Amino acid sequence: MFRLQGSKVLAVDVTGDSVKAKNGSMVAYDGQMAFKKLSGGGEGLRGMVTRRITGEQMTVMEVRGQGTCWFADRASEINLVGLRDDTLYVESSNLLATDGGLRTGTSFTGLRGASQGNGLFTTTVEGTGQAAILSDGPAVVLRVSPQYPLTVDPGAYIAHQGNVRQSFQSGVTFRTLMGEGGGEAFQVRFEGDGLVYVQPSERNTIAGDL
Repeated sequence: MFRLQGSKVLAVDVTGDSVKAKNGSMVAYDGQMAFKKLSGGGEGLRGMVTRRITGEQMTVMEVRGQGTCWFADRASEINLVGLRDDTLYVESSNLLATDGGLRTGTSFTGLRGASQGNGLFTTTVEGTGQAAILSDGPAVVLRVSPQYPLTVDPGAYIAHQGNVRQSFQSGVTFRTLMGEGGGEAFQVRFEGDGLVYVQPSERNTIAGDL
Protein backbone atom coordinates (compact mmCIF):
# COMPACT_ATOMS: atom_id res chain seq x y z
CA MET A 1 0.00 0.00 0.00
CA PHE A 2 1.54 3.27 -1.20
CA ARG A 3 0.17 6.48 0.30
CA LEU A 4 1.36 10.05 0.47
CA GLN A 5 1.86 11.96 3.71
CA GLY A 6 1.88 15.52 2.46
CA SER A 7 3.29 15.82 -1.04
CA LYS A 8 6.93 15.01 -0.28
CA VAL A 9 6.85 11.85 1.84
CA LEU A 10 5.80 8.38 0.69
CA ALA A 11 4.54 5.89 3.27
CA VAL A 12 4.57 2.20 2.30
CA ASP A 13 2.84 -0.44 4.42
CA VAL A 14 4.86 -3.65 4.08
CA THR A 15 3.06 -6.86 5.06
CA GLY A 16 5.48 -9.65 4.26
CA ASP A 17 6.00 -8.55 0.67
CA SER A 18 8.70 -6.20 -0.63
CA VAL A 19 9.20 -2.71 -2.01
CA LYS A 20 12.09 -1.43 -4.13
CA ALA A 21 13.25 2.14 -3.57
CA LYS A 22 16.06 4.50 -4.48
CA ASN A 23 19.00 3.82 -2.19
CA GLY A 24 19.23 6.34 0.64
CA SER A 25 15.64 7.55 0.25
CA MET A 26 14.24 5.91 3.39
CA VAL A 27 13.81 8.43 6.18
CA ALA A 28 12.12 6.24 8.85
CA TYR A 29 10.52 2.84 9.47
CA ASP A 30 8.74 0.92 12.16
CA GLY A 31 8.27 -2.81 12.66
CA GLN A 32 10.71 -5.51 11.54
CA MET A 33 12.47 -4.83 8.25
CA ALA A 34 15.28 -6.42 6.25
CA PHE A 35 17.25 -4.47 3.66
CA LYS A 36 19.15 -5.59 0.57
CA LYS A 37 21.10 -3.48 -1.94
CA LEU A 38 20.30 -4.15 -5.60
CA SER A 39 21.61 -2.93 -8.95
CA GLY A 40 19.06 -0.73 -10.69
CA GLY A 41 18.48 0.37 -14.25
CA GLY A 42 17.51 -3.10 -15.42
CA GLU A 43 17.27 -6.70 -14.30
CA GLY A 44 19.01 -9.67 -15.87
CA LEU A 45 21.68 -9.88 -18.54
CA ARG A 46 20.14 -7.21 -20.78
CA GLY A 47 20.11 -4.73 -17.93
CA MET A 48 23.73 -5.50 -17.04
CA VAL A 49 24.89 -5.00 -20.62
CA THR A 50 22.89 -1.80 -20.98
CA ARG A 51 24.34 -0.31 -17.81
CA ARG A 52 27.87 -1.16 -18.86
CA ILE A 53 27.49 0.39 -22.33
CA THR A 54 25.48 3.49 -21.44
CA GLY A 55 26.03 4.16 -17.76
CA GLU A 56 22.24 4.24 -17.23
CA GLN A 57 22.23 3.11 -13.63
CA MET A 58 20.54 3.70 -10.31
CA THR A 59 21.22 2.19 -6.90
CA VAL A 60 18.16 0.45 -5.49
CA MET A 61 17.38 -1.17 -2.15
CA GLU A 62 14.82 -3.88 -1.49
CA VAL A 63 12.88 -3.70 1.77
CA ARG A 64 11.03 -6.72 3.18
CA GLY A 65 9.24 -7.34 6.44
CA GLN A 66 6.28 -6.17 8.50
CA GLY A 67 5.66 -2.52 9.22
CA THR A 68 5.73 0.88 7.55
CA CYS A 69 8.57 2.64 5.71
CA TRP A 70 8.70 6.32 4.87
CA PHE A 71 10.62 7.56 1.82
CA ALA A 72 11.62 11.00 0.56
CA ASP A 73 14.28 12.46 -1.73
CA ARG A 74 15.63 16.01 -1.32
CA ALA A 75 12.14 17.41 -0.63
CA SER A 76 11.02 16.55 -4.17
CA GLU A 77 7.33 16.21 -4.93
CA ILE A 78 6.13 12.60 -5.07
CA ASN A 79 3.51 11.35 -7.54
CA LEU A 80 1.78 7.97 -7.41
CA VAL A 81 1.29 6.03 -10.64
CA GLY A 82 -0.97 2.97 -10.85
CA LEU A 83 -0.07 0.31 -13.41
CA ARG A 84 -2.41 -2.40 -14.64
CA ASP A 85 -0.53 -4.73 -16.95
CA ASP A 86 1.13 -1.60 -18.28
CA THR A 87 4.58 -0.12 -18.82
CA LEU A 88 5.84 3.14 -17.34
CA TYR A 89 8.84 4.79 -19.01
CA VAL A 90 10.61 7.02 -16.50
CA GLU A 91 13.94 8.79 -16.16
CA SER A 92 16.00 6.81 -13.63
CA SER A 93 16.65 9.93 -11.52
CA ASN A 94 12.87 10.43 -11.18
CA LEU A 95 11.99 6.92 -9.96
CA LEU A 96 11.57 6.73 -6.17
CA ALA A 97 9.91 3.38 -5.43
CA THR A 98 7.99 0.46 -6.94
CA ASP A 99 6.02 -2.51 -5.73
CA GLY A 100 8.30 -5.49 -5.35
CA GLY A 101 6.28 -7.38 -7.96
CA LEU A 102 6.86 -4.81 -10.71
CA ARG A 103 9.67 -5.56 -13.15
CA THR A 104 12.26 -2.93 -14.01
CA GLY A 105 14.30 -2.80 -17.18
CA THR A 106 15.70 -0.45 -19.79
CA SER A 107 14.44 0.87 -23.11
CA PHE A 108 16.23 2.65 -25.96
CA THR A 109 15.12 6.28 -26.17
CA GLY A 110 17.33 7.53 -28.97
CA LEU A 111 18.06 11.19 -29.40
CA ARG A 112 16.17 12.48 -26.36
CA GLY A 113 18.58 10.72 -24.02
CA ALA A 114 21.55 12.09 -25.92
CA SER A 115 20.16 15.62 -25.89
CA GLN A 116 19.81 15.46 -22.10
CA GLY A 117 23.22 13.94 -21.56
CA ASN A 118 21.55 11.06 -19.68
CA GLY A 119 22.56 8.21 -21.99
CA LEU A 120 20.46 6.58 -24.70
CA PHE A 121 18.28 4.44 -22.44
CA THR A 122 15.51 5.09 -19.95
CA THR A 123 14.11 2.94 -17.14
CA THR A 124 10.96 0.86 -17.65
CA VAL A 125 8.58 -0.37 -14.95
CA GLU A 126 6.23 -3.16 -16.05
CA GLY A 127 3.35 -5.14 -14.56
CA THR A 128 0.49 -4.44 -12.19
CA GLY A 129 1.02 -2.39 -9.05
CA GLN A 130 2.12 1.02 -7.85
CA ALA A 131 5.14 3.20 -8.54
CA ALA A 132 6.20 6.53 -7.07
CA ILE A 133 7.97 9.09 -9.24
CA LEU A 134 9.70 12.32 -8.28
CA SER A 135 9.31 15.78 -9.72
CA ASP A 136 10.82 19.20 -9.08
CA GLY A 137 7.56 20.93 -8.21
CA PRO A 138 4.08 19.39 -8.60
CA ALA A 139 3.96 17.17 -11.69
CA VAL A 140 1.44 17.84 -14.43
CA VAL A 141 -0.17 14.86 -16.17
CA LEU A 142 -0.96 15.58 -19.82
CA ARG A 143 -3.16 13.45 -22.07
CA VAL A 144 -1.97 12.43 -25.53
CA SER A 145 -4.66 11.38 -28.03
CA PRO A 146 -4.63 10.60 -31.77
CA GLN A 147 -6.23 14.00 -32.41
CA TYR A 148 -3.93 15.92 -30.07
CA PRO A 149 -0.23 15.00 -30.13
CA LEU A 150 1.98 16.61 -27.51
CA THR A 151 5.38 18.30 -27.75
CA VAL A 152 7.51 18.51 -24.60
CA ASP A 153 10.76 20.19 -23.61
CA PRO A 154 13.18 17.31 -22.80
CA GLY A 155 14.28 19.11 -19.64
CA ALA A 156 10.74 19.03 -18.25
CA TYR A 157 9.92 15.43 -19.22
CA ILE A 158 9.64 12.89 -16.37
CA ALA A 159 7.76 9.83 -17.62
CA HIS A 160 5.05 8.47 -19.90
CA GLN A 161 2.75 5.47 -20.16
CA GLY A 162 0.22 4.04 -22.59
CA ASN A 163 0.27 3.38 -26.32
CA VAL A 164 2.50 6.34 -27.10
CA ARG A 165 5.14 6.81 -29.81
CA GLN A 166 8.08 9.16 -29.38
CA SER A 167 9.86 11.17 -32.02
CA PHE A 168 12.50 13.84 -31.77
CA GLN A 169 12.43 17.21 -33.48
CA SER A 170 15.24 19.71 -33.88
CA GLY A 171 14.80 23.42 -34.27
CA VAL A 172 13.32 26.22 -32.19
CA THR A 173 12.71 25.20 -28.59
CA PHE A 174 10.94 26.72 -25.62
CA ARG A 175 14.23 27.99 -24.25
CA THR A 176 15.30 29.43 -27.60
CA LEU A 177 12.06 31.42 -27.80
CA MET A 178 13.02 33.05 -24.52
CA GLY A 179 16.43 33.99 -25.85
CA GLU A 180 18.27 31.51 -23.61
CA GLY A 181 19.09 28.80 -26.11
CA GLY A 182 22.00 28.44 -28.45
CA GLY A 183 22.66 26.21 -31.44
CA GLU A 184 20.32 23.42 -32.51
CA ALA A 185 18.14 21.89 -29.78
CA PHE A 186 15.51 19.20 -29.51
CA GLN A 187 11.89 18.70 -28.61
CA VAL A 188 10.16 15.43 -27.78
CA ARG A 189 6.91 14.72 -29.67
CA PHE A 190 4.41 12.17 -28.37
CA GLU A 191 1.67 10.65 -30.53
CA GLY A 192 -0.92 7.97 -29.81
CA ASP A 193 -3.00 7.43 -26.69
CA GLY A 194 -1.54 7.77 -23.21
CA LEU A 195 -0.22 10.04 -20.48
CA VAL A 196 2.92 12.16 -20.23
CA TYR A 197 4.25 13.46 -16.90
CA VAL A 198 6.12 16.78 -16.89
CA GLN A 199 7.57 18.92 -14.12
CA PRO A 200 7.39 22.71 -13.83
CA SER A 201 11.17 22.99 -13.51
CA GLU A 202 13.70 22.02 -16.17
CA ARG A 203 16.69 19.83 -15.36
CA ASN A 204 19.97 20.99 -16.85
CA THR A 205 20.47 19.66 -20.38
CA ILE A 206 23.00 20.10 -23.13
CA ALA A 207 20.27 20.07 -25.79
CA GLY A 208 20.85 23.65 -26.78
CA ASP A 209 24.46 22.91 -27.74
CA LEU A 210 23.85 19.79 -29.86
